[in-house]
Parts: sequence; C-alpha cells; structure tokens
Amino acid sequence: MSKTADAFRTISEVAGELDVPKHVLRFWEGKFPQVRPMKRGGGRRYYRPEDLELLRGIRHLLHAEGYTIKGVQKILREHGVDEVKASAKRAEFAGLAAKAKAKRGRRAIKRASPPSATSPARKAGSFSTIRDAGGRANIEAAIAELEICRNILLGRKVTGAARRKGSKPRRAART
Repeated sequence: MSKTADAFRTISEVAGELDVPKHVLRFWEGKFPQVRPMKRGGGRRYYRPEDLELLRGIRHLLHAEGYTIKGVQKILREHGVDEVKASAKRAEFAGLAAKAKAKRGRRAIKRASPPSATSPARKAGSFSTIRDAGGRANIEAAIAELEICRNILLGRKVTGAARRKGSKPRRAART
C-alpha cells in the first residue's frame, strides 16, 4: 500500500525515494536549516511533502549540477527555497523529455548528440550546429563539444562526449 502525495514520510522512505543514505539526510539537516522535518517522541523524523521537494532540489544541485554545499547554501540564501525546489522540477521535466526523445528511436538520439572526435564534421574542422532553439540539453551538448576541442588542443586523449561533467580527461599514452 503506497502513501498519498501529501502524507508524511519517514527518513527511510525519503532515503529510498531520493536514493541517498539516511546519514546524508541527517547531515543535510545540519547544513541546510531550511530542511526541518517534524520530530516526534524518541526523535523519529517525519518529512512533509515540501521537505521532500526541497531535498530533491538539494540532491539535484549537489549530485547532478555539481554544486558544493556552500554553493547550495548561497542559492538558498540569495534566491530562496522555491528556486531550489524549481531546479529539481526542471531536471525531472528534462529527464522526462529525454526519455520521450529516446523512445522516438535511435535516429533522434543520434541527431541530438554532439559529433564524435572522428566524425566527418569534426575532421573537416567545422562545428556541428545546435539543432533546437534553447534548452539545457543544447547547452550541455555545446559544453561537451568545447571540452573535446580543448582536449584535442592540449594533446589529450579524447574518450568521447559521454564523459562525466567535472571529471579530469586522461592523458594520451606516450609511445
């Protein structure tokens, strides 16, 4: 039996839903005073739906966007709780759009992805155009292309556009 959307959730339920350990939620409570679950006798935590939305936003900013804890604290301080909640909703919407795009077939995915380092467009020295007008996926594709170009210019081994954001590129092996 599942709970309704406006039901209170225990720390175990929230940890399972967000895919983070319980101790991380307790840590975030100490770092972000905006997260205030209700505590009953014995210290058992009960999270309201708005707490869950805020935690989703914090998790998205920390894990997906690569912000530090201080960065998220600054966003909460300057822009408020609603901005953090909205970031999680935007990410959820983008994820649903990506899934819908993937269902259209391999051809649609191939068109949306940036060209590889060995593609004809890359060899000719021209850059691929971003097909859609605006959107986070387009910006991420452009960043991935720029990172590939930077790695080529620095003489680093290019491992593809699927590298994680923020990871250090590998050096080319010397022979």
